[in-house]
Amino acid sequence: MELTYTQQGDYLIPDLMLPGEETFIGKHGMLRKTYLKNHRKGMYASLMLSGKLNSHLAEIDRTAKERIEQITKKMVMCNPAPDKTTDPLGWTGHMNSLRHSAEETVLAELIYN
Repeated sequence: MELTYTQQGDYLIPDLMLPGEETFIGKHGMLRKTYLKNHRKGMYASLMLSGKLNSHLAEIDRTAKERIEQITKKMVMCNPAPDKTTDPLGWTGHMNSLRHSAEETVLAELIYN
Protein backbone atom coordinates (compact mmCIF):
# COMPACT_ATOMS: atom_id res chain seq x y z
CA MET A 1 0.00 0.00 0.00
CA GLU A 2 1.46 3.30 -1.07
CA LEU A 3 0.66 6.49 0.82
CA THR A 4 0.86 9.95 -0.61
CA TYR A 5 1.44 13.04 1.47
CA THR A 6 0.55 16.71 1.22
CA GLN A 7 2.87 19.29 2.70
CA GLN A 8 1.22 21.86 4.92
CA GLY A 9 3.81 24.24 6.31
CA ASP A 10 6.62 22.14 7.79
CA TYR A 11 4.49 18.99 8.11
CA LEU A 12 3.66 16.14 5.73
CA ILE A 13 0.03 15.08 6.17
CA PRO A 14 -1.04 11.68 4.75
CA ASP A 15 -3.79 11.80 2.14
CA LEU A 16 -6.35 9.46 3.69
CA MET A 17 -9.83 8.90 2.29
CA LEU A 18 -12.62 6.73 3.62
CA PRO A 19 -14.05 4.30 1.08
CA GLY A 20 -17.67 4.62 0.13
CA GLU A 21 -20.04 6.74 -1.86
CA GLU A 22 -22.06 9.74 -0.80
CA THR A 23 -25.55 8.70 0.24
CA PHE A 24 -28.50 10.75 1.38
CA ILE A 25 -29.14 10.32 5.08
CA GLY A 26 -32.50 11.53 6.33
CA LYS A 27 -33.84 12.53 9.73
CA HIS A 28 -33.77 9.06 11.29
CA GLY A 29 -30.29 8.31 9.99
CA MET A 30 -28.99 11.54 11.50
CA LEU A 31 -30.68 10.75 14.82
CA ARG A 32 -28.99 7.34 14.79
CA LYS A 33 -25.62 8.94 14.02
CA THR A 34 -25.97 11.34 16.94
CA TYR A 35 -26.98 8.49 19.25
CA LEU A 36 -24.03 6.36 18.19
CA LYS A 37 -21.64 9.29 18.55
CA ASN A 38 -22.80 10.10 22.08
CA HIS A 39 -23.71 6.70 23.55
CA ARG A 40 -22.08 3.92 21.48
CA LYS A 41 -18.67 5.38 20.71
CA GLY A 42 -17.03 2.03 19.99
CA MET A 43 -19.67 1.00 17.47
CA TYR A 44 -19.55 4.46 15.86
CA ALA A 45 -15.75 4.32 15.52
CA SER A 46 -15.87 0.77 14.16
CA LEU A 47 -18.48 1.64 11.53
CA MET A 48 -16.65 4.81 10.55
CA LEU A 49 -13.24 3.17 10.24
CA SER A 50 -14.61 0.25 8.23
CA GLY A 51 -16.39 2.66 5.86
CA LYS A 52 -19.81 1.21 6.63
CA LEU A 53 -21.23 4.14 8.63
CA ASN A 54 -23.07 5.82 5.74
CA SER A 55 -24.59 2.57 4.50
CA HIS A 56 -25.68 1.70 8.06
CA LEU A 57 -27.30 5.12 8.51
CA ALA A 58 -29.03 4.93 5.12
CA GLU A 59 -30.38 1.47 5.95
CA ILE A 60 -31.66 2.65 9.36
CA ASP A 61 -33.33 5.64 7.70
CA ARG A 62 -35.02 3.49 5.05
CA THR A 63 -36.14 0.88 7.57
CA ALA A 64 -37.48 3.54 9.95
CA LYS A 65 -39.59 5.13 7.21
CA GLU A 66 -41.03 1.76 6.20
CA ARG A 67 -41.82 0.79 9.81
CA ILE A 68 -43.54 4.13 10.48
CA GLU A 69 -45.77 3.60 7.43
CA GLN A 70 -46.60 0.01 8.46
CA ILE A 71 -47.37 0.93 12.06
CA THR A 72 -49.48 3.92 10.99
CA LYS A 73 -51.54 1.74 8.64
CA LYS A 74 -52.17 -0.82 11.39
CA MET A 75 -53.16 1.93 13.84
CA VAL A 76 -55.61 3.44 11.33
CA MET A 77 -57.22 0.02 10.94
CA CYS A 78 -57.67 -0.30 14.71
CA ASN A 79 -58.61 3.35 15.29
CA PRO A 80 -60.28 4.81 12.15
CA ALA A 81 -59.94 8.49 11.38
CA PRO A 82 -62.91 10.85 11.00
CA ASP A 83 -64.19 11.55 7.50
CA LYS A 84 -61.70 13.75 5.65
CA THR A 85 -64.33 15.62 3.62
CA THR A 86 -66.58 16.59 6.56
CA ASP A 87 -63.90 17.17 9.22
CA PRO A 88 -60.53 17.90 7.56
CA LEU A 89 -58.92 19.35 10.70
CA GLY A 90 -60.07 16.43 12.82
CA TRP A 91 -58.73 13.99 10.24
CA THR A 92 -55.37 15.83 10.11
CA GLY A 93 -55.07 15.91 13.89
CA HIS A 94 -55.94 12.23 14.18
CA MET A 95 -53.47 11.18 11.50
CA ASN A 96 -50.70 13.36 12.98
CA SER A 97 -51.32 11.79 16.38
CA LEU A 98 -51.10 8.26 14.95
CA ARG A 99 -47.98 9.10 12.97
CA HIS A 100 -46.33 10.61 16.05
CA SER A 101 -47.12 7.47 18.07
CA ALA A 102 -45.68 5.28 15.31
CA GLU A 103 -42.55 7.43 15.15
CA GLU A 104 -42.03 7.17 18.91
CA THR A 105 -42.21 3.38 18.63
CA VAL A 106 -39.68 3.34 15.80
CA LEU A 107 -37.32 5.66 17.69
CA ALA A 108 -37.34 3.27 20.65
CA GLU A 109 -36.95 0.15 18.46
CA LEU A 110 -34.41 1.24 15.85
CA ILE A 111 -32.73 4.51 16.63
CA TYR A 112 -32.02 4.38 20.36
CA ASN A 113 -31.26 0.69 20.60
